Amino acid sequence: MEPFGYIAASDEPSAVDQGPRGMYIAGGTNLVDYMRLGVLRPAMVVDISRLPLSGVEDEGGGVKIGALVRNSDLAYHPLIQQRFPVLAEALLSGASPQIRNMATTGGNILQRTRCPYFRDMHYSQCNKRDPGSGCAAISGFNRSHAILGTSDKCIATNPSDMNVAMVALDASVHVHGPRGERDIAFVDFHTLPGDHPEVETQLQPGELITYVTIPAIAGKQHYLKVRDRASFAFALASAAVVLDVQGGTIKTARVALGGVATKPWRARDAEAALVGQPPTPAVFSKAADAAVAGAKGQPTNAFKIDLARRTLIRALTKVTT
Repeated sequence: MEPFGYIAASDEPSAVDQGPRGMYIAGGTNLVDYMRLGVLRPAMVVDISRLPLSGVEDEGGGVKIGALVRNSDLAYHPLIQQRFPVLAEALLSGASPQIRNMATTGGNILQRTRCPYFRDMHYSQCNKRDPGSGCAAISGFNRSHAILGTSDKCIATNPSDMNVAMVALDASVHVHGPRGERDIAFVDFHTLPGDHPEVETQLQPGELITYVTIPAIAGKQHYLKVRDRASFAFALASAAVVLDVQGGTIKTARVALGGVATKPWRARDAEAALVGQPPTPAVFSKAADAAVAGAKGQPTNAFKIDLARRTLIRALTKVTT
């Protein structure tokens, strides 16, 4: 780890003032990891852990979640378990209890990819780490990589479980920066790699995530994660679903996929195939086909196309039985 400056912010304005000079740190479960590997080398670290951003508040049937709420606290909060079980399930499927006790909501939103070519400085080809250098994953071992939202510059997967649930729940991210405050729809917060994999979010320099809001949502919810081992493993494929079924017909559907895309993936085509239809295996199969219609597999991850289909069908079946 290279030397860096350190500032402990006493309030939100002072944090935002210092933000453009470096990187924010709260739980540190992601940032410190990458600093130790030499992947991230901030000249300044701005500690925001003392800011009053750790509340979970009722918002007329929805909820407002502070950026510093720990993953464990959020997963077990009564408002989340009662109103948004898909989020609780997603949080509890990620990492280990020790990491969940430290990791924060804001940090989880900004979680970086676990692509081994991004993490290992011995590999010079990584457009996300060094723009224009190439993508070693495309011609390398890419079993864990993305099949949706890829480009010829990057196929790295977004690793967060929480983000998948947030996308399905129509969450919004509130940020505070040098130019003021703004809200960003969660589905738009993360960007596709395109020609610039190094740009991963809509955040501008110095902007600080302060809280997330989730609106009141009707319907049954479920998060399903498929991985290589039962715990402490990233998803090979996951699905967050919210279905409101009335009178034997699907009134509204929200579907998001994880482990298979370069960003938390809202499956709009799958939703369109579900709405107005009965919750039957045939309808679920058609929706799953729609969800992966644009998928592009690589030599060692093409299996994810069928895995994503099966994962979504299983999640839809679970939420309607």
